[in-house]
Amino acid sequence: MRPLDFLHERARGLSRPQKQLIIAAMDLVLIGVSLWAASAVRLGGVWPDEVWGEGWPLLVVLPPIGVALFHGLGLYRFVLRSLGRHDVIRIAQASFMLSLILAAFGFFDFGLFLPRSTPIIFGLLLAFLMVIGRGAARSYYQLLRERGFQKRPVIVYGAGESGLQLVAALHAGREFRPVAYLDDDKDLQGRFIAGRRVHAPGDVDALSKRFAATDVFLALPSISRARRKEIVSFLSQRPVRVQTIPSMVELAAGFENIDRLREVGVQELLNRDAVDPVSALFSSVRGKSVMVTGAGGSIGSELCRQILAMQPLRIVLFEMSEAALYSTEIELRELAAEVDVELVATLGSVCDEARLHQIVLGYDVETIYHAAAYKHVPLVEANPLEGIRNNILGTRAVARIAAICGVDRVILVSTDKAVRPTSVMGATKRLAEMVLQHAQAQTAETIYCMVRFGNVMGSSGSVIPLFQKQIAAGGPVTVTHPEVIRYFMTIPEAAQLVVQAGSLGKGGDVFLLDMGTPVAILDLAKRMIHLSGLEVKDAETPQGDIEIAFTGLRPGEKLFEELLVSGDVLSTSHPKIMRSMDGPTDFHDLDAALIELENAVRDHDIQGALRVLQRTVEGFESEYIPPELPTQLIGIMLSDTQAA
Repeated sequence: MRPLDFLHERARGLSRPQKQLIIAAMDLVLIGVSLWAASAVRLGGVWPDEVWGEGWPLLVVLPPIGVALFHGLGLYRFVLRSLGRHDVIRIAQASFMLSLILAAFGFFDFGLFLPRSTPIIFGLLLAFLMVIGRGAARSYYQLLRERGFQKRPVIVYGAGESGLQLVAALHAGREFRPVAYLDDDKDLQGRFIAGRRVHAPGDVDALSKRFAATDVFLALPSISRARRKEIVSFLSQRPVRVQTIPSMVELAAGFENIDRLREVGVQELLNRDAVDPVSALFSSVRGKSVMVTGAGGSIGSELCRQILAMQPLRIVLFEMSEAALYSTEIELRELAAEVDVELVATLGSVCDEARLHQIVLGYDVETIYHAAAYKHVPLVEANPLEGIRNNILGTRAVARIAAICGVDRVILVSTDKAVRPTSVMGATKRLAEMVLQHAQAQTAETIYCMVRFGNVMGSSGSVIPLFQKQIAAGGPVTVTHPEVIRYFMTIPEAAQLVVQAGSLGKGGDVFLLDMGTPVAILDLAKRMIHLSGLEVKDAETPQGDIEIAFTGLRPGEKLFEELLVSGDVLSTSHPKIMRSMDGPTDFHDLDAALIELENAVRDHDIQGALRVLQRTVEGFESEYIPPELPTQLIGIMLSDTQAA
């Protein structure tokens, strides 16, 4: 090992008391040097005899006094790597106090020649040298911490206070090295802040090449959503990975730190703005006993979070999956205790009317949000009877028990796939809506309504988590069809709007959520690849990173989704919630269809069940193909038939 490397390793291994002793020894020298320099500057000589002839003991006595004073003032409790403005002020105060002690020596010792300006010069010099010395020690400490680590160059978008804080936080870490700022403010462009130049956003391509920077960090917590979308859209066209600091609300609330970077979500690219909730529309949950079926699912669990924040009397989690229920209960338990809401976790299936009756009656449930459903189109397409059992017969069970137990409201979480469905899943959800409308026609005591919306970002089975995994794995990213488009909204926004829609219901209502502008899935895939700092690999850019592969539409899948079956829509008191004017339903035929479906599920008659769906649900045409069974299983079935 080279001598210099040996010294670096020894310095890295010093304990905190050892570091304090070194700083104290440095102060001893600096006090002596400052005293000598102050006299030399004041009297214009290197060694003025009129001072040091009688005053040389000061060079021996004052440094220990100063170190003792600094220790008493806590200067050696500072952590060097966090040296900041407050520490500099403390150093200046300590230097001033020591200069007063020096002045006292000159005042009371008449044999000592000490001009009155010397203590002033001494204090200024000492403060300056101590700050410089500690700054040098901090820089050396930072160098030691970074030895052996290759920091990635990053560009910070935002040269305001948040940008400065982010740069300081990145300096303290070992992963990133800020190289430049981007900012929209023309007055800042061209200036240097914290040693880094501020550039116009249009310089990002040149900067990324110059510094080999593949990351851009957004330090813009307080800008408008519209401007943030513009910036993200601009950066998504560049081969840089974009991350952002938390929002100003999260920072002010103490939920996040300035250096807690996260990937820019694709919600930044949606052509929609979230709308603040209307507090008057929380009447269906505030102070009430609320039950959420499917509470362990993506939508169900978020409904529980939103409802808890609205302070119900009680929230009952009803879920068939033990693992999902356990996970949701653990997450919500602490939050429920904070807002003083009773939290009840119950296992059960919505198809079990006896269990539903026990829970609804036992916990005096007043409002039910029915989110329990099989929703993955290909899975339900391959398992149609289970989709019918859970989505249709389960909804009928919830509707029946709600009427029997006198529940005030039942709100069904529906989907845009229920409109002129091409899948079994969509058909079951449309029939579930009709079941609630039928239940409404039979009672005026309970209000039944349903809420339709499109895809939610980040839910289980959503295309977005799939794309994220595929990009992380190096591709390819699979898109079913180059022309497929979908509506998207975030899970929290969808859940919040569902809760509010529940309070708008007057009976049999179908509510539609404003989903904004539909998004082309191919365009979404490309933007997600770009936001990850990668390039799409195709015929035009064969040197790209991630390839997009087209797999073809899956069974039951549409190119685009709709929200209306027929008729028009009416506005409501919420700007993002509309009421559909769907045409009437023949409930006599519906009763017969439900009986046939129940018999078909019991008899495992798939074709019979699908025929009922085709006859009952407008626009549905089944393309079900029975799955091929293993030869061994077919033999067992044949032998059982012969034996019978």
